[in-house]
Amino acid sequence: MSLFPSPLERLNRARADLRMGLPVALTHGPGAALVIAAEGLTADRLADLRALAPQPVLALTGHRAQTLKARAYDGDLARVVIPPEVGTDWLAALADPADDLKHPMKGPLVTQRTGAADLHRAAIRLVKSAQLLPAALVAETPQAAALAASHGLTVLRADETEVPETRLSPVIAARLPMRLAGAGRLHVYRPDDGGVEHYAIEVGRPDRHAPVLARLHSACFTGDVLGSLKCDCGPQLHAALAAMHAAGSGVLLYLNQEGRGIGLANKMRAYSLQDQGFDTVEANHRLGFEDDERDFRLGSELLRRLGFDQVRLLTNNPAKVAMLEKGGIRVVERVPLRVGLTDENAAYLATKAAKSGHLM
Repeated sequence: MSLFPSPLERLNRARADLRMGLPVALTHGPGAALVIAAEGLTADRLADLRALAPQPVLALTGHRAQTLKARAYDGDLARVVIPPEVGTDWLAALADPADDLKHPMKGPLVTQRTGAADLHRAAIRLVKSAQLLPAALVAETPQAAALAASHGLTVLRADETEVPETRLSPVIAARLPMRLAGAGRLHVYRPDDGGVEHYAIEVGRPDRHAPVLARLHSACFTGDVLGSLKCDCGPQLHAALAAMHAAGSGVLLYLNQEGRGIGLANKMRAYSLQDQGFDTVEANHRLGFEDDERDFRLGSELLRRLGFDQVRLLTNNPAKVAMLEKGGIRVVERVPLRVGLTDENAAYLATKAAKSGHLM
């Protein structure tokens, strides 16, 4: 019945639940578990989960497990056994690397090596997609689905946590004169999962039958709004708009994927780790994330929605070229965008070149 939530709508509901500190029920075949994000876990909810499942575990990504010297028998994740005497402070210390250098000894940690990890893998995917720290308390219990049904908790199958390609629908477009780009239009697109909106800034009147000068720009509150000197995002945004104005037309896609897809809060956590001496990639790994968690399929979807199938792409990142091509958008030329070098971001840009393949 169309009045009931679809799996995609329940996925977005589950993300909101986790952000509020509520558990979510996950099922996989005969297995089931209650899952709650380690971030924001309260003592009362930890006690209640222990009452339901005598041996809950903390699921951590392989990157975070490596930092903690915990054995990741499942390869991409570790299932850390939670001792009965520890509380939420211990779990928070495993999830958040903020005090790793002050208190490096958190173990020895015991991790599970037998049994399936499908529910734990789904739990990690889910908390990541909620832009929380990638650490989840997993309490396996056959009562999980029944408890969820009787108490209004969200239930998902493990495979429903796999994020599908986002479909975007146009909301509104209106004329927008811009200081750097001149006349243009701002298009707002909303994803069908109820997530955050994305924007397309159309400069001039681009010809849909010719390669359009385009840029995929990921939102950067610190750089675009505050003028941060730690990155080159603000200067790249401004230079791209100016280049499109000079060319007579163009399209800039403003994708709300802050911090390479990990969200502003986690990006600030990464900045704090950088202050401790770690580079961008190392900081992301210590938090438990990949180098880059963005979904550039959004760019292909937006360009198709706007009627473009070929672009001259303003970027230093070959991954953007590859993802657009994979999404059916022909990149006829990569146009370099080398601006914004400062003393404060020189190391950051060097890391982008050395570890992320950017052509600087």
